[in-house]
Amino acid sequence: MSGRTVARTFTAATLTALLALTAAGAAQAAGSPSGGGPVEDLIELPDGFQPEGIAIDARGTAYVGSLADGDIYAADVHTGAGEVISQGPGTPSVGLTIDRHDRLFVAGGPSGTARVVDAATGEILASYQLTTNTSFVNDVVLTQDGAWFTDSLQAQLYFLPVGPSGALPDASEIRTVTLGDEWVQVAGFNANGIAMTPDHRALLVVNSSTGTLYRVDPVAEHTIAVDLGGTQVPNGDGLLVLGRKLYVVQNQPSQVAVFAMAAQGFSGRLVDTLTSPEFDIPTTVARYGDGLFLPNARFTTPPTPDTEYWVTRIER
Repeated sequence: MSGRTVARTFTAATLTALLALTAAGAAQAAGSPSGGGPVEDLIELPDGFQPEGIAIDARGTAYVGSLADGDIYAADVHTGAGEVISQGPGTPSVGLTIDRHDRLFVAGGPSGTARVVDAATGEILASYQLTTNTSFVNDVVLTQDGAWFTDSLQAQLYFLPVGPSGALPDASEIRTVTLGDEWVQVAGFNANGIAMTPDHRALLVVNSSTGTLYRVDPVAEHTIAVDLGGTQVPNGDGLLVLGRKLYVVQNQPSQVAVFAMAAQGFSGRLVDTLTSPEFDIPTTVARYGDGLFLPNARFTTPPTPDTEYWVTRIER
């Protein structure tokens, strides 16, 4: 890529060291501590990769999923070095997140599936058929009790309960929650990014077609529109909550809207809009240290085996 540092491929020793670091540190991206040492402002991905979701562990390993074939790429945010650690199933890997057991929970897009991948070995630990209807399982967030997945084509969420010791569920334990009440389902993509409210008692889900943010009480199965003071977030994609701030990636405007949120998530106000000349339709966001890392999907660029892709870091 002209004017950019070319990504380095892991040597066997580098990969071994990276995986050792991954195994040693377990934290969700949103909970990562401030990282030590310099980090890359731009991380090259393999040509033709077509990135979408991103998660970063406590040691600074960024995991990015491919829309092309579901591969998962791991890169060191301190050096930019990276390599595919898990071969995809031939269907997309969309949103993903990492738990304290170094397991990646991956949304499977039009396959209607979710899978759990060992971040150190790339092994698929479990795979779940969430739905057999026309669907696009898009994004995922981990709560204290398990993983919640959005479906952009159906007005519902899927829940995979995870035991206190990290035990993965049987397929029979999957729960489906309908998005009703104030939720408005329209033609095209609807439910997209998902996050917990600042107080961790409910969920926030953005409808990327209407630009409306919703608060979902998964226990009462109650959905209401969040009062953002008249602000909409069209093409809202990935969400990230850090303290009382909500970051909403808007893919086609190539920007991140920042809201100061009420603790329970019923309201918020726009306080900033972040962008970068290195953005080319960013989709999702993960935090490491004082930075935000966003993969660029480049949806308006025809994908070819030689199309270049990258992750951009901005200050939060």
